[in-house]
Amino acid sequence: MKREFLRAKIHGATVTEANVEYVGSLTLDRDLMDEAGLYPFERIEVYNITSGHRFATYLIEGRRGGGQVCVNGAAAHLARPGDSVIMAAYCQLEESEIEPFTPRLVFVDEDNRPVTLDELREGAGRPTLP
Repeated sequence: MKREFLRAKIHGATVTEANVEYVGSLTLDRDLMDEAGLYPFERIEVYNITSGHRFATYLIEGRRGGGQVCVNGAAAHLARPGDSVIMAAYCQLEESEIEPFTPRLVFVDEDNRPVTLDELREGAGRPTLP
């Protein structure tokens, strides 16, 4: 039996653009994709912390280093520039794969650059964690 688990997430990213006219998807800074182990055209779930909206889409590779998080197409009605979002990808694991598995968790600052949990706890531009 397979079970579904969080494989990777980018937590607290700030939406930089919303483009209703684009044909769909979410354009993401390639550096963030690499940090989380995400690939172009991979399905992700997006959880809008600001509005509470949730939606599924796929990734398009954005330029490196700019912190780009652009919600495209119809989903652009569910996220606006400045909104805080979580992007998550899931995988299915066999029972034997569960114990050794560790998801990739990426936390970002106000410029969508990766930060450590310790930096978040110290208030690196985001709400602090316990």
